[in-house]
Amino acid sequence: MNYIVEKEDIGKRLDIYLSEKNEDITRSYIKNLIDDGKVLVNGKNVKSGYKVKLGDSIDVEIVEKQAENIVAEDIPLDIVYEDEDIIIINKAKGMVVHPANGNYTGTVVNSLMHSHEGKLSSINGVVRPGIVHRIDKDTSGIIVVAKNDNAHKKLSDQFKIHSISRKYVALVKGIIKEDELTINKPIGRSTKYRKKMAVTDKNSRSAVTHITVLKRFYASNVTLVEARLETGRTHQIRVHMASLHHPLVGDEVYGKKDPKFKVEGQMLHAKYLGFIHPTTNEFVEFDSKLPDYFENVLKTLENKEKAAN
Repeated sequence: MNYIVEKEDIGKRLDIYLSEKNEDITRSYIKNLIDDGKVLVNGKNVKSGYKVKLGDSIDVEIVEKQAENIVAEDIPLDIVYEDEDIIIINKAKGMVVHPANGNYTGTVVNSLMHSHEGKLSSINGVVRPGIVHRIDKDTSGIIVVAKNDNAHKKLSDQFKIHSISRKYVALVKGIIKEDELTINKPIGRSTKYRKKMAVTDKNSRSAVTHITVLKRFYASNVTLVEARLETGRTHQIRVHMASLHHPLVGDEVYGKKDPKFKVEGQMLHAKYLGFIHPTTNEFVEFDSKLPDYFENVLKTLENKEKAAN
């Protein structure tokens, strides 16, 4: 893997910088890679505490120790579109995108290794073949997979400059008064809980989310919103909404469990994805309907709203 240090990351420790770029890999493992000479900065070995500089070229050799555990599985996927370069998948809630600690089977990658063996990009190695980006396990919706390295690079470049259009639908707690709002708060790893992200000025990156209210359910004290990502930080929508005291319904990590909704995991759906096709250079867009469980919750809320009026 290769990274070019951007302005917002200047001055970060090398191990911290790389851990932020690879959330599935522990900082201690990254430190070991650095100590073992698997990380080169501008072609040279440096220490974990090296402060990265603008334009530094960082090469990382990830040792795929878990590759032998990744097996092909005949798992159905909802493929919305496919051509010679890309696969558009409508990921189901509860499915992990790629193997990681604690999830070596049942992932999108396990399925793709069965249906598309040898037909995926190799840029992210054998554990994440074709995976350009991801969404959380309990977030459903559209993701794009690259079938060759050229498509992967061009898509990754678009993600880096935030030119890809991504829209989500979420159900959040409380009534949002504004019809539209923009949340511009930096996000970084929580200093208290390693597995959580937080709004923080320490070792963080800029994060911008644009919110549009779709429906207010006063009787149930929840709001349906569209969230458009300007940036793509880990757990961005979940963290941003929680920071406004409007955590996502079902999100026990950044909110509290609410048994009245009877859902597992956050109510968040990646509904829309638009980008420049890596070969045709034309803008393409893909949309997906809300999953059945989401629609059923909305119907219940609508009925309660009508009963209250």
